[in-house]
Amino acid sequence: MVATEHLKGILDNLPSKPGCYLMKDEDGKVIYVGKAVNLRNRVRSYFHTSAQKNKRTRQMVGRISDLEWIVVGSELEALILEMNLIKKYRPHFNVRLKDDKRYPYIKVHWNEDFPKVTVTRRMIQDGSRYFGPYTSVWAVHQTLDILRKIFPYLTCDREITGHDARACLYYDIKLCSAPCLGKVDRTTYRLMIEDLCNFLLGRTDPIVSRMRLEMTRAAEELQYEHAATLRDQIRAIENVVERQKVVSSDYVDSDVIALAREDGDACVQVFFVRSGKLIGRDYFLLEGAEESSDQGVLSEFIKQFYDKASVIPAQVLLPYDVEEAQIIRQWLSQKSGNDLVEIIVPHDGLQQDLVQMAAENAVDTLQALRAQWQADSHKQEQALAEVQSALELDNPLNRIECYDISNTQGTAAVGSMVVFAQGVPKKKFYRRFNIRSVDGPDDFASMEEVLTRRFNRWKAAHEIADAPGKKVDQSFAMLPDLLIVDGGKGQLSRAVRVLEKYDLRDKVPVVGLAKQKEELFVADRTSPIQLPARSQGLYLLQRIRDEAHRFAITSHRKLRTKQGIASRLDAIPGIGPARRISLLDHFGSINDIQEASIEELAAVRGITPKLAKSIKSHLA
Repeated sequence: MVATEHLKGILDNLPSKPGCYLMKDEDGKVIYVGKAVNLRNRVRSYFHTSAQKNKRTRQMVGRISDLEWIVVGSELEALILEMNLIKKYRPHFNVRLKDDKRYPYIKVHWNEDFPKVTVTRRMIQDGSRYFGPYTSVWAVHQTLDILRKIFPYLTCDREITGHDARACLYYDIKLCSAPCLGKVDRTTYRLMIEDLCNFLLGRTDPIVSRMRLEMTRAAEELQYEHAATLRDQIRAIENVVERQKVVSSDYVDSDVIALAREDGDACVQVFFVRSGKLIGRDYFLLEGAEESSDQGVLSEFIKQFYDKASVIPAQVLLPYDVEEAQIIRQWLSQKSGNDLVEIIVPHDGLQQDLVQMAAENAVDTLQALRAQWQADSHKQEQALAEVQSALELDNPLNRIECYDISNTQGTAAVGSMVVFAQGVPKKKFYRRFNIRSVDGPDDFASMEEVLTRRFNRWKAAHEIADAPGKKVDQSFAMLPDLLIVDGGKGQLSRAVRVLEKYDLRDKVPVVGLAKQKEELFVADRTSPIQLPARSQGLYLLQRIRDEAHRFAITSHRKLRTKQGIASRLDAIPGIGPARRISLLDHFGSINDIQEASIEELAAVRGITPKLAKSIKSHLA
């Protein structure tokens, strides 16, 4: 691939120093982030003939229009910067954790006198203890359901004085130890939360031993109710421990990692071994791994996973050596704050057995997921065929759009547009419309405004397409094969009116989906269509309609919340429109702004340390 004159100028001036490089396409979007000990040699190598043998590299280089680099002081600094840049830009050509939104964690508010236990998606340096990441909120809450029965911790926001008149319902059902009533003092409560943390770390033997001594002492002192409570807690812990596979009584805390791949899909399985017991396992999917080696994929997973992990064990067991093992080991040791973290490739014994078991689980998990994906694909094909047949349409339903309106008595009115391609949601094409021309709660007029703006943009997209150099919004460039409005005849009539205005009445089939009886209203038909109650076609339409409804409500709440946030932020001296927008763009919500530290606030453009302190005090 021959570099353009612009790129040649950049390549000729690259420094021979360690750092990171960002490759950008013609729209300025970052498509790849890499690091190098020698930036000049590494970046220039992409344009050598030998590098073009790799299909993915060839595709990437063909899209590069610009290059940016950042010089750092060492290879370790380059690794840390690379991870942060990948996390920020999520470039298309990098291997990355799939669906890598913020994973949930269990948060123990250790900095409080009476620590609560909550679920969060953000780890911040506030003195709290974090456990995770978990791959699903369901897994977190399942864990907390077990924990709360053993360690009845606080969840409320009461100020704990020990002198409240009465406790909440959770005390009555034995899911809270009621420090608000003084039933447990600060020292005893914190010891219980310490036990909870150790339980999450797999260190259960010392907890059970201490509880047994305490139970015996309570029984000798005739405190039978307290002794019975301890007995029940010990039994609950032992029931959990019995389900954990014992590896070895003297085994070092380890994570066991293995990879499975098939047809471009990549699945990593992680076993968590703590205090000689296999306390849990989880799997993670990766994308962008098609042309990368197994060693490269596993290396990228380790960096991204441990960048988010709350605990780093003394050992990481792998099936084979990975790229950059030495620098990754150095980074893990620095991040853990403990002794040197070992990366081991075992060749025999118990450790190899564990790696093999993780590899087999990775293969089984990936096969099960692929079978599920294929079954879902068959269901989608069946559903689309059923809808097409019911509506007597000639063309297949490759693209379906659905629209809904959400407002509160006419305020903060928002219209949603969701797009399904081949029966699957395409969230990058979703759009929301803040209603501009309608006063009061008029959903019919709001729907007409939304559809008018949508097809205005379709028209504009085709005009732009004829003008070289102008970018087309792909959300609006294509016409839907089926347009759905959430509602009955009233909403349908407004949709038909808009389509006629743009001469699209014969090109875009449109239906109204009424929720009460799940009927499909079609223009020019006297009676509605009803799909069979258990048909895949009806399930698909319900999913699409519900997704449009969810997206509309979410957008409406965000708008309503933003209006509320704006007034709260505007009340802070020194916060004007520009700084308010910067804060909202950076953090996204009032809760995240409230949780942010002074240092994190001061990192936002336009926010000084003094102003950051003022924000913290006003939002406290």
